[in-house]
Formats: sequence, C-alpha cells, structure tokens
Amino acid sequence: MADAGDSLKTLAEVVAETAPAELVADGFLTVVSAIADGAKHVSGLTRRAGLAGMLGDTGEVNVQGEIVQVLDAAGTDAFVTSLRDCGVVAALACEELEDAVFVSDAADHPYIVLFDPVDGSNNIDVAVTIGSIFAVYRRSDDSAVTETSLLRPGREQCAAVYFVYGSSTVMVVATEGRVDGFTLEPTSGEFLHSHDQIQIPSQCAAYSVNEGNQSKWFPGMQAAVADLRAEYGLRYVGSLVADFHRDLLKGGIFLYPGDVKSPGGKLRLGYEANPLCFVAEQAGGAGTTGTERILDVQPKLLHQRTPLIVGNADVVERVVAKLAE
Repeated sequence: MADAGDSLKTLAEVVAETAPAELVADGFLTVVSAIADGAKHVSGLTRRAGLAGMLGDTGEVNVQGEIVQVLDAAGTDAFVTSLRDCGVVAALACEELEDAVFVSDAADHPYIVLFDPVDGSNNIDVAVTIGSIFAVYRRSDDSAVTETSLLRPGREQCAAVYFVYGSSTVMVVATEGRVDGFTLEPTSGEFLHSHDQIQIPSQCAAYSVNEGNQSKWFPGMQAAVADLRAEYGLRYVGSLVADFHRDLLKGGIFLYPGDVKSPGGKLRLGYEANPLCFVAEQAGGAGTTGTERILDVQPKLLHQRTPLIVGNADVVERVVAKLAE
C-alpha cells in the first residue's frame, strides 16, 4: 500500500511555490532549509534524549539567569552552525547566547534570524512536548550589521518558523498572509506538507495560562482570567510552543502576563513573542502585551522581555478591554 506521504509536497516545493517572489529570489529557501536541518538534529536528540545524554542540565547559567539544559546547549550549537554556514544569513541572535553572532555584511547575506533553540527544555526530562522558535528578517539596507540592526519591531519580520517536537515533529512556516504546516517523515528525513493554509478556528476552544501564578497577577488580569474560566476549559502544557500550537489548530488563547514579581513579563520579545504573534496574525489571530500590539513594540534590548496574550483575535480583544477597565 502506498504511503499517504508519497503524494505530499516537500517543504522546498511549497516554499518555492508560495513564498513571496522577492524572498524566493534572495535565498529564503536556503534560510528555511538551514533551520529545518538544525531541527532535524534537535528532533533526533529529543527522541533519543535518555539514550543520547540529553537529560538534565549543564550546571551553567545563561544570560537569562536560567539553568542551561543539556539540550539547550546542543540545540544552540546545531542552529548556530546551520544558520551561520548557510551562506545567506548576515547575523543571528539566540536566547541562550549573551551576544549576537555576526556572519557577514555582504549584500548576498540579506537575512537576520532571532531564535529560541529549545523552548520548554525543562520538560524533556519528563518527555513532554518542546519546540524551537524563529523570527526571520530581511536586512533593511546594505550597511554594516550591528546589534542595533537586530532591534526591529516584529511587524518587520518577513517570516516566522516554529517546530513542535511531540508525537510527531511538526514545522510551521508563516510568511505574509499564509501559514503552512509540515510534518517530518522519519524515513526520508523530509518535511512534507501536512497542514495547508492554517487559519485559527473562529471559535475559541480553551484558554492556556499558569493558574498557579494567579496570586501574583494584577487585579485586571485576575478578573480577565476569571471571565475566561467561566466560559472555556483550561488546557495548559507549560511549554509555550505546545500550548500555542494547540491554540492555533483548535482555537484558543494563551496568556503569560506580567505580575507583581515580573511586571515586564518573562517571555522574550524577539525570540518567542514576535515570531509566534507573527504566525498568529497571518492565521487570523492577534497578539498583545495587554496594552500594545506585540508586533508594534520597538525593542530596546536584545533580550527584552514582555507580557504575552495571543490567540483568537476576538478573545484577545476581550481580555484587553477587561484589563483597561
């Protein structure tokens, strides 16, 4: 019997056919392929985690003040190598690295990539879904690339990519006006087109938030979540990519608000919030800090943090209105 995957298009075929022509012309497929190659490596390590020495931490602390997991370090190395060596990326920045990596100022290196190599890495020890997240920008001009070149609002992204390492390895690619999903076929090693032109369902199915933090939330957020609790079921994995992916496919809203302990939020604007909100908007959703559209925030710091509310646009708007009361 023929496998259903035999008739599905590959990542390369779909990107070549659907990505904006100006991106295709200047090497976008090369960037996406480099990201996919790094993800295949991380996916393999994840599936063999307990056998490949990927459990536990390194004993080091990263620039975020977080304990570095073994898989964090391996994922960082994999993606830095694949992006640095692909030949079209001028600079990249990573949640795990204090400083950006500058590759080339040449005009034939038109892309800048910011990424979280392993989102939810604390969960690998207990075999819970994790992921990787990427924001892709085109350089604004041919001048020398500096850290300032990386401090761009999310609305200027030309694409965003994320991966889910779960029951299967899924890659989601968003460009202007389009979101597609691809599933890794383990035998061929190809990402095949499995989710065509994803749109968030019109009906919100669930809300996702860490209810254990509610005593630290500001009163407006406590009231907003109480309203969500009265109408929707709670679905919370505790891995941002996993919760976002479910909400994207099933309908839902994810919240990680600022609180009295961390009023500026805890998620990273450049590596997590911007790319996922770009995906959400292309799929008909919305993303906000609670007071401002995420994609309009002008970053001041490479590792800037932010509150995040993202998902079905109408429900996001309701939460924003409740916070403003």
